[in-house]
Amino acid sequence: MVREARVLFDGLQDKDVICWNVMIDGYVQFGSPNEGLSLFKQMLRAKVKPNEATMVAVLSACAQIGALESGRWLHWYAENHGIDINVRVATSFIDMYCKCGSLEEARLVFERITHKDVVAWNSMIVGYAMHGLSDVALQLFDEMCRLGYKPTDITLIGVLNACGHSGLVREGREIFSSMARTYGIEPKVEHYGCMVNLLGRAGYLEEAYDLVKNMEVEQDAVLWGALLGACKIHGNVALGEEIAGLMMRQNLENSGTYVLLSNLYAKANNWEGVAKVRTMMRDGGVEKEHGCSSIEVNNRVHEFVAGDSWHPRSKDIHMMLEEMNAWVKAQGYTPRTDTVLHDLGEEEKEKSLGVHSEKLAMAFGLISTEPGATIRIVKNLRVCSDCHDVMKLVSKITRRTIVMRDRNRFHHFENGSCSCGDYW
Repeated sequence: MVREARVLFDGLQDKDVICWNVMIDGYVQFGSPNEGLSLFKQMLRAKVKPNEATMVAVLSACAQIGALESGRWLHWYAENHGIDINVRVATSFIDMYCKCGSLEEARLVFERITHKDVVAWNSMIVGYAMHGLSDVALQLFDEMCRLGYKPTDITLIGVLNACGHSGLVREGREIFSSMARTYGIEPKVEHYGCMVNLLGRAGYLEEAYDLVKNMEVEQDAVLWGALLGACKIHGNVALGEEIAGLMMRQNLENSGTYVLLSNLYAKANNWEGVAKVRTMMRDGGVEKEHGCSSIEVNNRVHEFVAGDSWHPRSKDIHMMLEEMNAWVKAQGYTPRTDTVLHDLGEEEKEKSLGVHSEKLAMAFGLISTEPGATIRIVKNLRVCSDCHDVMKLVSKITRRTIVMRDRNRFHHFENGSCSCGDYW
């Protein structure tokens, strides 16, 4: 009830730091990080000095929206205004830097912590995992264990995710099977989810399915969704239909279930199946989550949706899109119209691809930042393969690094290639 809380907050005459912290954290915890950051700025204007709890809340807001510039400013502020950067605050900085795409700065903070706790180690391991630096994550995990730290549930989720992002099936199987014996941790649904993702993406669909059917803890929608997503990647329509049907019978379905099933049918050119799923969504009042991409420029976060024309610099953005299109086509790019999940003509499909939200954010970044500056984009959904191709080529043509965080992981595009090795 954040709105009601704000009404009470605004009615208070003398607000102390605790009151500000509670309201800021309320926004951050319940999905309004921009409002949390805005309120923090009001707090500074009101001459109320932030403390450790303020830093943790505001850094979480920066992490959620990928606001690296704001996070760096907070780091400067903490160091120059007498705020104790203890292990809790330092870990928040690690989390923020990792989620904003700067592993180097995260590692610097990590190394400066004199008395690290397991949460600090977890944050750094999870950070490397989400960037696809699986070998480094596993090395850090080994070092942590050698130094006598006892892994937690979160540690092993991070390590298994690291295996999943790089297709390290053998390593993932070994870690998962030894969890109880070696670390005294019984696998929870989250660990099973990591294994399903790892096996499914690597093409071991039947093994993943057997793992879910025989697991000793209750399955959830995320677990089945990961398996359905793997069916979509590998085009296994029969198994995908079986899983989607099971989810619907058990009332575990959500909008993502319908979208994945629709995408699975579209990939197989089964437009009748696509129409059937969309009818089910319409009749059930299920709304698809819309793609949104954001980019921070000059300490301000700009958000874009597909086909967006509301931005004040929309005309310049669309001119840059046309220029980008000419660049990449000269490099041999062919639009991946097979990824457009609508029964449209080729020309309409190409137009649809050209205005995806991540392309709009990239175009805005190109016209709004200095030549050579890194462009950092955050997307709420998985990046599509067409945008992935374009970003690789643009990074080569402009000689820029493009760092993108999508729903699953980070992609670092540099000189025509991506850190994910096209495995995502």
